Amino acid sequence: MKQSRTLAIGDIHGGLKALKQLLQRIEVTEKDCFIFLGDYVDGWSDSAQVISFLIDFSKQYNCTFIRGNHDVWCMQWLETGNINDSWYLHGGKETIASYKTITNAEKKEHLAFFKTTKLYLLDSKNRLFLHAGFTSMHGVTREVNPESFYYDRTLWEMALTMDKSIPEDAIIYPKRLKHYHEIYIGHTPTTNFNKHTPTNAVNIWNVDTGAAFKGKLSAIDVDTKEIYQSEPVYSFYPNELGRNK
Repeated sequence: MKQSRTLAIGDIHGGLKALKQLLQRIEVTEKDCFIFLGDYVDGWSDSAQVISFLIDFSKQYNCTFIRGNHDVWCMQWLETGNINDSWYLHGGKETIASYKTITNAEKKEHLAFFKTTKLYLLDSKNRLFLHAGFTSMHGVTREVNPESFYYDRTLWEMALTMDKSIPEDAIIYPKRLKHYHEIYIGHTPTTNFNKHTPTNAVNIWNVDTGAAFKGKLSAIDVDTKEIYQSEPVYSFYPNELGRNK
């Protein structure tokens, strides 16, 4: 009998077909817990359909949804009708198009979904899950700018450049990293530095493997570190550019 698993899933960016394949490869059971690390929309043509799927999926499975920066833009558009210029150029145009077949009632349901997403999750094993990072040396509870949770890249950049020989009790060891046993993020594609699977640096795991571009959609079992991946997401959408513009 399979044991329960906690699976962190990276940035989906409208790639519903890849998400369905990934979940099939995971061989999902009702014992599993899923932590989605944000950026559900903007990229491939199924953004609105991803949200509908996740809403239905969460009715059967234990899910936590983290808020990404692209989700914030989409949420603001659904609520106000205003189109952020940066969003429109970075996937918003495709997301708006995906909503053409979505009813007003469904849009309200999607808005409610976005509003219930979390800025971060800290579990019972002192593992932190968030979309991007944080800047406070005192940890997430003392973060003065909540936008850091879905925009910050300095946490990951710092981890990538750290000398691995520095002991945790050294004065120069970054205080940000000392608060948590492990940190799971998305936001910055690992493919930017030629890594195609979820990547570890110090105690941080980056699960964004470039699904919005030429990469795969990935999940990681946070206990065993077993990795699951779809085929490259663009291969499901051969007539689209995604964010490869």
